[in-house]
Amino acid sequence: MRKITSKFSLFEAIVIALTAALGMVSKPLIMPVVRLVTGPLNIPGGAVAGGLYMMFLVLAYGMTRRVFSATLTALIQAVLAAVTGIGGALGFASFAVYLPPGIAVDLIMLIFLLCKQPRANAPACFFACMAANLAGTFMMWGAMFQAPLSAIPFVWVMLAFSTAALSGGLGGLLAYFILKRARKVIDLRML
Repeated sequence: MRKITSKFSLFEAIVIALTAALGMVSKPLIMPVVRLVTGPLNIPGGAVAGGLYMMFLVLAYGMTRRVFSATLTALIQAVLAAVTGIGGALGFASFAVYLPPGIAVDLIMLIFLLCKQPRANAPACFFACMAANLAGTFMMWGAMFQAPLSAIPFVWVMLAFSTAALSGGLGGLLAYFILKRARKVIDLRML
């Protein structure tokens, strides 16, 4: 772990910490509003709202452009959730719920990097945030329902995961546009 974290500059560490904190603070603000809309429609609110707060994992990677930055952001969020209870009363299960989305973002960005694609471009952000939201939805499902997916009606499972994929993709595009705007406003060498 020390080998990984020693490669990050102070600025990059600050960006990772801030995006983690912003992601955690946004959850309690976004969820009540989303549940007002999704509750009556019987759509899982976390799958819809997840696209917005998974966007912060993509922003962490996009601003630092370092492998493992999204995973470190997710790790900080897991610690914050376990200690403060902001993300729900999951306790130490927070690590199992929060880490996979960060790993998913890093894996998707690594695939785009290996394919010689520009880092943090629109398709990379779209698919990275989509994968993060799908991973988060799947892990949250296991933490909350503690039942195999086969025990839940197929239509409800498909609705939850298709909503999570769409919301995640849109959150990724929003992250891309924020990064693109940041490149114009802030002159940072890594943006």
